[in-house]
Amino acid sequence: MLLSILFYGFLSYILYRLVFFFIIPIYRTTKQVKKGFRDMEEKMREQPGAYGQQTRSGESKTTVTGKGDYIDFEEVK
Repeated sequence: MLLSILFYGFLSYILYRLVFFFIIPIYRTTKQVKKGFRDMEEKMREQPGAYGQQTRSGESKTTVTGKGDYIDFEEVK
C-alpha cells in the first residue's frame, strides 16, 4: 500500500515536471517563432522589393538577356 502511494506520487511529480518544464515551454516557443515568421512575412508583403533585391556595393550581379546568355558585371558607384 505504501509502495503504491510512493510510486503514484513519484509518477505524478515526473508528469508535473514534464508538463510544466518541457511541454509548455516548447509550446510557447513554437507559438512565438510562428508569430515571428508571420510578422516577417507581413513586413515583406508591405515592402515589395525591399528584401532580397538590394546588393552591397562591390558584389557582382548576374543578369539574363533575352537569349538566355548570362552577363556578369560589378556595380560601380
